Amino acid sequence: MTLPTRLLLLGAGRSASALVQYLLRHAPAERWFLTVADAQPAHLAPVLAAHSQYARAVPFDARAPAQLRELVSEADLVISMLPAALHLAVAQACLEFGCHLATASYVSPEVQALHQPAAAAGLVFLMECGLDPGLDHMSAMQTIADLQAAGGRITTFKSYCGGLVAPESEGDNPWRYKFSWNPRNVIVAGQGGPAQYLQDGDLQFIPYEELFGRAEVMAVPGHGHFEGYANRNSLTYRAAYGLHDVQTMLRGTLRRPGYCGAWQVLVTLGLTDDTTPLANSAALPWRQLVADCFPEEEITGDLAAHLARRLGLDPHGPELERLVWLGLFTERPVGLANATKAQLLEHLLVEKWQLGPHDRDQVVMQHQFEYKLNNESRRRTASLVVTGVDATHTAMAQTVGLPLGMAVRRLLRGEVAGRGVVIPTTPGLYEPILQELAADYGLVFEEQDEAI
Repeated sequence: MTLPTRLLLLGAGRSASALVQYLLRHAPAERWFLTVADAQPAHLAPVLAAHSQYARAVPFDARAPAQLRELVSEADLVISMLPAALHLAVAQACLEFGCHLATASYVSPEVQALHQPAAAAGLVFLMECGLDPGLDHMSAMQTIADLQAAGGRITTFKSYCGGLVAPESEGDNPWRYKFSWNPRNVIVAGQGGPAQYLQDGDLQFIPYEELFGRAEVMAVPGHGHFEGYANRNSLTYRAAYGLHDVQTMLRGTLRRPGYCGAWQVLVTLGLTDDTTPLANSAALPWRQLVADCFPEEEITGDLAAHLARRLGLDPHGPELERLVWLGLFTERPVGLANATKAQLLEHLLVEKWQLGPHDRDQVVMQHQFEYKLNNESRRRTASLVVTGVDATHTAMAQTVGLPLGMAVRRLLRGEVAGRGVVIPTTPGLYEPILQELAADYGLVFEEQDEAI
């Protein structure tokens, strides 16, 4: 009798619930045994209780190299939902012990450097298989293949995605945003270097200090308007998508209208800086922290009004409304000692932007294509909107975890042709995943096509 295939899931935080459920659903038929390693595995007990013959949970310290190596040595495939900075250590352990690897994170240069040794060992390091990156690649490639098969020449490609909160769960929050994934990633978004994209054949660079002030407005049919800001280096996918001749290429992040202008103020004030601990006390008032952003100026009277004058903002405008709602001009203590400004901001926002137990998050993704076909200029949009059930069964967990679980299933079935570092841009991988998402979970992109 053959032994079961041993799966190791590292990290089972807020984005992993749908992934765990998917793996457990298919474990009996696929002959899998799943080990879930998490810093606090107690929350998994109710989920795993009915599947004890197929799964177990173990405590795990992600920064304990010996424990990582021990767990990986006992696995056939490792799924990492750990922070991206830890993936290199996981990938190195997988290479050492001959394990396949799957993640929802971007391919870092350090992991990409393992492509040749992993391929030589017959291993697959299947990366970028979540939502963004992941589902964005799969759905974009499907439309690109469709347009090119019909003889279309794509001149513009823009892709946007946002993890948001459903309108009915916004409450009185003027930011119209709550956390449905790692809060730290939201706080430091855009800080990995200038955003780079192609606009009408010209290379564009947006430094972080200007990023949120350069957002553009776009519409999603049936769901209103959104703001999109450029995300990372869009040009890295021109070759992967086969769009060598495209004139405009941009990948961006979505927020509700008004968010980006107010976040730009936080950036300008330096409140997203994560480089230098302040040697502050936990009792430091937020008002004082904001006032310290103007070290050479004597501030008398209303701090909010002073900030508005200093930055050229309407003192009664939407940016100030959002900052006032956060409590930045009050005597409220920052609550953390010896922290960076970004850590203090995260500490504040985790409370202010927390999903309530019955709140529903929402994932919105849209691809925009302009193309020429039979001497006619046309535009096609493909849009996906997914709304969560509650704060546990979120749209974010569904759209991250399901594509990753489906990719793992196909990898273990021997249906992934490549070896080494692989992303889901080939039809043999993305077509069955998109079909399964549509047939079993109702996740379907709505397309519109028109002459322009």
